[in-house]
Amino acid sequence: MQEDQSVSGFYAPVRRSLTEPILLAGTPRSVAILNGTLAAAIGLGLRLWLVGTIFWFVCQIAAVWATKRDAAFVDVVRRHLRYPAHLVAS
Repeated sequence: MQEDQSVSGFYAPVRRSLTEPILLAGTPRSVAILNGTLAAAIGLGLRLWLVGTIFWFVCQIAAVWATKRDAAFVDVVRRHLRYPAHLVAS
């Protein structure tokens, strides 16, 4: 006879939405907003519609690629930029 191994009171179901990052168009939300804002500034502010659209498309594709490789790439880049260059291993 097999007994249930769970201890009563110590089980809590965790929803998938609590553990996955919030993505907007396949990229982290902050990256998608920054990308769209910069593309709009180029397209509307400088009146370079084609350049703004191409900039948005290329940056969006690069961000989606980076997100597929590592969903926390924004945090990794921030941490990388915080360390000084003289700590590089040789």
